[in-house]
Amino acid sequence: MNVIDLFAGAGGLSEGFRQAGYNIIAHIEMDKSACKTLRTREAYYYLKSIKKIDLYEDYLMKKISREQLYNMVPNDILDSVIESEISDENFPKITSMIDEQLSICSSKIVDIVIGGPPCQAFSSAGIARDPNRMKDDPRNYLYRQYIKFIIRYSPKFFIFENVKGILTAQKGNILKALQKELSNAGYHIDYRVLNAKDFGVSQNRQRVILIGWRKEYEFTYPDFIFPIQITPISELFNDLPPLRNGLSVDGEKRYRRNAKVPNSFIRPRDWKVLSQHITRAHNQNDLAIYNLVVENWNKNNKLLKYNELPTQLQTHNNRAIFLDRYKLVPAKGISHTVVAHIAKDGHYYIHPDKHQNRSISVREAARIQSFPDNFYFEDSRTAAFRQIGNAVPPLMSYRIAKYLKPIITDLVYP
Repeated sequence: MNVIDLFAGAGGLSEGFRQAGYNIIAHIEMDKSACKTLRTREAYYYLKSIKKIDLYEDYLMKKISREQLYNMVPNDILDSVIESEISDENFPKITSMIDEQLSICSSKIVDIVIGGPPCQAFSSAGIARDPNRMKDDPRNYLYRQYIKFIIRYSPKFFIFENVKGILTAQKGNILKALQKELSNAGYHIDYRVLNAKDFGVSQNRQRVILIGWRKEYEFTYPDFIFPIQITPISELFNDLPPLRNGLSVDGEKRYRRNAKVPNSFIRPRDWKVLSQHITRAHNQNDLAIYNLVVENWNKNNKLLKYNELPTQLQTHNNRAIFLDRYKLVPAKGISHTVVAHIAKDGHYYIHPDKHQNRSISVREAARIQSFPDNFYFEDSRTAAFRQIGNAVPPLMSYRIAKYLKPIITDLVYP
């Protein structure tokens, strides 16, 4: 089934659908770094299909450049990444490029649209920071751009992902408008607040997953119940070599020998190149705080409040609010939600191993989000963290896509 991914980001949602056997026609995304990541992922899948994955490994090991990598891939495959802001002005150009991609497919129709508009306007953090509570933010209405693609391509189904705040944004009026406009377009919709941990992701991450389907189909929102065992953080990081802050392993065959591999989704069994195990350098004050946070957790199973730190370590003047400035990723449990703020600092994502004394690496953050180790995030460390924090966990996407596939197939192609 042909799929279009809108507001694609680094491609977490489409990665899951792709691994479940869907055909991704196009990714539409405006962020330059994310688009490079998407093209690199297309290169990975193409080289894998022609049994030349060693060339992709050469790229990760810095033996060839990105330009050389892309030169090995047909243009029409790289062109499936449409780097553009989704807007009224760009809509004709984007749809023309999608149509061009469809023209080379055996089936010329779009079966499913996936994606979710940027969620900052609906997030609790964004609303708290804005004096107008994001009421005037134009991102409140990007869902209308999503609907334009639904109307243009008339997919059989669509999957719309967003933060829980969309349910209450503007006193629920955003959701009501979304429902009304989609109903007028010929679709039933239903939604649930789903948690990534229930899909096997080592992270407590709640998101609204809205499913829409053409009114001609008799469809009911599934329960999505799986017999799943979640990998605790200690096992998730088990085969990664220990690092101190400011150090890295990037593009080397340096997994820990004889260490248990987390699972085959995170690290495919034949994968040997460890990339982007890159850590931040921290100042001495933060390192001292990180050390105390981990010690206190190990001893008392409790996070330290900012005002509980030794006075000499409290460098912020405001000691009455925002006391949960530091959090760790617990070794024996799963992570709290990874968000894009991880690109700014690592204080919410302290590594549980006191001897490493640092925040988590890019690869560790990617694993918490369930990205496979062969997934490479382009540009800077900051850009990689941002892409990871904004993504839909691929394992969650994969299990949703796999669960839906026989149901949709039976409805659409009985």
